[in-house]
Amino acid sequence: MESNPNLPCLFLFFSFSSLVVATSHVPELQTYIVQLYQDELGSAGFQTKLHWHLSFLEKATVLDEEGDPSSRLLYSYHTALEGFAARLTGDEAKALRALPGVVSVRGDRRIDLHTTYSYKFLGLNFSPGGAWEMSGFGRGNIIGVLDTGVWPESPSFSDRRMPPVPSRWRGVCQAGEGFGPANCNRKLIGARYYLKGHRTNYPANPEESSVSEYVSPRDAHGHGTHTASTAAGAAVPGASVLGIGAGEAQGMAPGAHIAVYKVCWYNGCYSSDILAGMDDAVRDGVDVLSLSLGGFPIPLFDDSIAIGSFRAMERGVAVICAAGNNGPMPSSVANEAPWITTVGAGMLDRRFPAFVRLGNGQMLYGESMYPGNRFLKNGGKELELIYEYGGTRDSEYCVRGSLPRARVEGKMVVCDRGINGRAEKGEVVKESGGAAMVLANSQINQQEDSVDVHVLPATLIGYQESLKLKRYMNSTRRPIAQLVYGGMSVRRSRGPAVALFSARGPSATNPSVLKPDVIAPGVNIIAAWPGNLGPTGLPEDRRRTNFTVLSGTSMACPHVSGIAALVRSAHPSWSPAAIRSAIMTTADVVDHFGKPIMDGEARAGLYAVGAGHVNPTRAVDPGLVYDIEPQDYITHLCTLEYTQTQIFTITHRNITCSQVLQQNKNFSLNYPSIAVAFKRTSTSVMIQRRLTNVGIPNSTYQVQVAAPRGVKLRVVPEVLTFVGLNERKSFQVWLESTKRRAVYSVGEGHLIWRHSGQPKYKVRSPISVTWQG
Repeated sequence: MESNPNLPCLFLFFSFSSLVVATSHVPELQTYIVQLYQDELGSAGFQTKLHWHLSFLEKATVLDEEGDPSSRLLYSYHTALEGFAARLTGDEAKALRALPGVVSVRGDRRIDLHTTYSYKFLGLNFSPGGAWEMSGFGRGNIIGVLDTGVWPESPSFSDRRMPPVPSRWRGVCQAGEGFGPANCNRKLIGARYYLKGHRTNYPANPEESSVSEYVSPRDAHGHGTHTASTAAGAAVPGASVLGIGAGEAQGMAPGAHIAVYKVCWYNGCYSSDILAGMDDAVRDGVDVLSLSLGGFPIPLFDDSIAIGSFRAMERGVAVICAAGNNGPMPSSVANEAPWITTVGAGMLDRRFPAFVRLGNGQMLYGESMYPGNRFLKNGGKELELIYEYGGTRDSEYCVRGSLPRARVEGKMVVCDRGINGRAEKGEVVKESGGAAMVLANSQINQQEDSVDVHVLPATLIGYQESLKLKRYMNSTRRPIAQLVYGGMSVRRSRGPAVALFSARGPSATNPSVLKPDVIAPGVNIIAAWPGNLGPTGLPEDRRRTNFTVLSGTSMACPHVSGIAALVRSAHPSWSPAAIRSAIMTTADVVDHFGKPIMDGEARAGLYAVGAGHVNPTRAVDPGLVYDIEPQDYITHLCTLEYTQTQIFTITHRNITCSQVLQQNKNFSLNYPSIAVAFKRTSTSVMIQRRLTNVGIPNSTYQVQVAAPRGVKLRVVPEVLTFVGLNERKSFQVWLESTKRRAVYSVGEGHLIWRHSGQPKYKVRSPISVTWQG
């Protein structure tokens, strides 16, 4: 998922100058992922699974003169998938599809990548009874991060005071360019890289020779280093971004171990490489998988992440994924599988104010992390404003080569947001002789305020402020302005709030499950950064820092990955579903002022916020959990009318849905949230749920409900009494539509189970209701 809009495409920059690429690349060959039935009899005649996989290539491919099928093979999968990735022609792929034992043959798909304060914002501290103390800081857990790699020298990956590597760990520290076994330690316990899919889909060419990439787990772009340190970075006192945002940097689970799987390169992350990374990670022994990547929603049986994560979930691995940055568009949420915890992005209450004082005295609010700000608190130099709207659209957006030096030299340049990266616009202004920049949000960006460590004095203003700025500039012959910096403020503004870019529900492929599940800090997150990059990530930026600021659901995802490690450390036997339930049912639905979480100017809806904003202190001790067995997900897929082949593609199990549904009448997935759709002919729906007591023995819970508008809601029974721990109790939720026709299409409510004697146990489930037609 996009995490830093400053950078193009994958939001990373580099070339293939150091990659070794086969010169015999055949243009008509493409990468396909071939999924096989797990046929023990069919594979029994072969020495290994690899030999069995190669036998399929022998049957279907037209080989070169050497006749070696392994020359076409990229990966042989055994854990996340039974099958392989290979380079094939279209005819060969068609021939493979016709072979007995082949489930599917899918083309490789490119997938995009979607701190010093956020742990404090989430209430993580050293106080007795807090999440860190109750979980031992996540000790003993291993978080696998699939991303762009890692910069191992970062102080965030110091292993000081870390316990020994768990004996169950089976991973490696793979050597490569600028990386070797000595780069791993008790914090960063493993690292691998996967290049075959990317190299095949995007071979090198001369235009890509200006920037370098490491053919190793080393991170050349920063995204992976940033996400890994957010999840489980060690404590780093005195961390800052060139003096801005100073504090102690720390990951969500500072006691957890990190294993890095580099699956993303300069042109994206390919599903063949991602599956290979997941395959190894599960075998290596990770407890949590963190994937800050994805795309638009696609059917689960076509989604390699959904397919690979199902097998990971079966083996007890909690899979956490970013929801995507395609908000606020409805049904834009990615990674929708119900066995995945899907994370949207929220905003902190930390701000970096940088005002624009206009010549008429008007002050426009903006934000910036330009490191020179701290020296300019009384205001920068008064400069003439210039906005090149009279030429091409490129000049309005400050695209490279569009700003004439004679027009902008020594002036404060206004650049519209869009087309190219935010920080790149500042570099363009600087190279053209401009003295400062005002980055103006467009209508689509509204008031969203992702900050950057600009290369010159600059600030980002919201859309309403940009309209005021341009009105002023049109009102006078010589518009002038100066930048006035306000330092850093904390807890003076409302937070958390939903980030504008955070992807929204309802789920396009699975509307009976409410997605995203939760939101977490994802705007202006400060975390570790490689030593080969400037804080903007631009090749021209020669500044160096151990930390930088990024925004995106990519940043929200590792927050929850770290929190999942805390919950798992406190409860080692819990399933991934129980961990997700603990995080969802304890989430906050109000901000730090006790007011509803906002989405822009409106109260946040369930399709934006899910169950709410993560609260790690409550998540490690939730009282009750909604648990789900792997077989329950299969029954759920049957209720969605998936075919037998589609279900096998996802679950690797042969299922006859008619039998499954006959044995599970009135089935509903035991999900922590509730999503109901009234069809044209239906006026009532019954939902079943089951709770497991994980709090204290001899507990009684009373239900409290807030019915969605247009719905009559009752819960049976209204009281649940648990005698022992791990005891299960079921209840039914009856929903009846009270309107004759759809005056409004969506209703929202909730139900809460409150403990009779322990106020801290408050188990909340959001309820979403839609009317079809």
